[in-house]
Amino acid sequence: MGNPSSRLHCLIKRCPNFYRKSHFLLGLAKDEKPIFNTAFCDQMVSPFSQTKQFSVGANDTFIDPIPVVATTRSPLDSSPTIDAGSSIRKPISLWPGMYHSPVTNALWEARSSIFERFSDAPVDPTAQNDLITKTPSKSRTSVLYKFSSDYVLREQYRNPWNEIRMGKLLEDLDALAGTISFKHCSSNDGTTRPLILVTASVDKMLLKKPIRVDTDLKIEGAVTWVGRSSMEIQLEVMQSSPEASSTSESLALTANFTFVARDSKTGKSAPINQISPETETEKLLWEEAEERNKMRKVKRGERKKKIQGEEVNRLNELLAESRIFCDMPALADRDSILIKDTCLQNSLICQPQQRNIHGRIFGGFLMRRAFELAYATAYAFAGSAPCFVEVDHVDFLKPVDVGNFLRLKSCVLYTELENLSKPLINVEVVAHVMRPELRSSEVSNNFYFTFTVHQDSLKNGARVRNVVPGTEEEARRVIERMDAENSCS
Repeated sequence: MGNPSSRLHCLIKRCPNFYRKSHFLLGLAKDEKPIFNTAFCDQMVSPFSQTKQFSVGANDTFIDPIPVVATTRSPLDSSPTIDAGSSIRKPISLWPGMYHSPVTNALWEARSSIFERFSDAPVDPTAQNDLITKTPSKSRTSVLYKFSSDYVLREQYRNPWNEIRMGKLLEDLDALAGTISFKHCSSNDGTTRPLILVTASVDKMLLKKPIRVDTDLKIEGAVTWVGRSSMEIQLEVMQSSPEASSTSESLALTANFTFVARDSKTGKSAPINQISPETETEKLLWEEAEERNKMRKVKRGERKKKIQGEEVNRLNELLAESRIFCDMPALADRDSILIKDTCLQNSLICQPQQRNIHGRIFGGFLMRRAFELAYATAYAFAGSAPCFVEVDHVDFLKPVDVGNFLRLKSCVLYTELENLSKPLINVEVVAHVMRPELRSSEVSNNFYFTFTVHQDSLKNGARVRNVVPGTEEEARRVIERMDAENSCS
């Protein structure tokens, strides 16, 4: 049969139409020669006795073009940028599965050489007792999306309105944060027991400017703060534009992820490598993260206190309108709506394709599903396609495992209508892990997103309605979120 790569080269040489089609499919320039991965061609061609065909000319029929992809460099070198479209997309035994995000594929490929070191470790490795100190630069990792030239990659991130799919970007940010945490916590020799690293929470993500899907995009991050068994990772989304004259003007979004470490054998919290900031910027980021960590502890203590005094009055004020809806619906404000009337929900069984190396479901996958449900909720509520503003907060309360029955419930928790030209829609999504055989349901995640609407959709008297709680429990959730927002602003 001969070498499949040679056969394909001969086919292209004989058929100019096929050569032009291969350039279109691969996103190559006219004078750029396609590079064929011979090993990948062997895998794709040899197992099949029959091949699908397509027509090029009136009487000519040819075999489908073989996918062509590149490879990435070693993940141990933190300076090279990972190409978002560079995943070789072939199975590696240490990967958790063929995942759907191209960036996650590329990141798993970058991590694979680290994982391979663990395959040579002792059968029963010991925990890492001798911790080391690393600088933020050791964990710094970046991913480049070549949207301007990679048509296939661009299509995977384009939404129906020719804008970026924010849910997929959130998914990639979590995957990048996971890679960064893994690089920081890994030992130098790979002989100690690997840690279980999980997303604990995500602080506010603020969209500083619209993100285009036709312009190259870069996400980058590093560990900025470390406690005993937790760490904070700051991520930045950068996108240059002709009008951007500085790096700060290219900054599109920032996010802070908190990861915690668990011993893979005992399940208890495990100490992790410490961090030594070098530059003034790194020292400033460490101080800011330390302050946020203190604030989180204070807030956890405040949540345990009972609502009393002034907050009781706030509850009654919020519930006053809902009592009219319940007792005298004909007299209720037509510009208001109860929270329960804004709800949407969906359910899914968590599949193995969405798992990480520990068998748990990726936090980024959960964020993407929650964002897309929140987007649909805001769309149905506002009557027009919403505009993403920010991720207010994400709590990862319990892990989600493969095979879990996950139910996502969303609602518009409250609206902010002080600025009628830019009303804000605050959407809450709660994820429940349900076990019908045990008749149990537990909250695994809380997500909070903020959207607005285009000004064009508010013409001809259209407006966003006020949302009011119908129960005391709903009113308490509204007050809690409003207070959290005010404390962050």
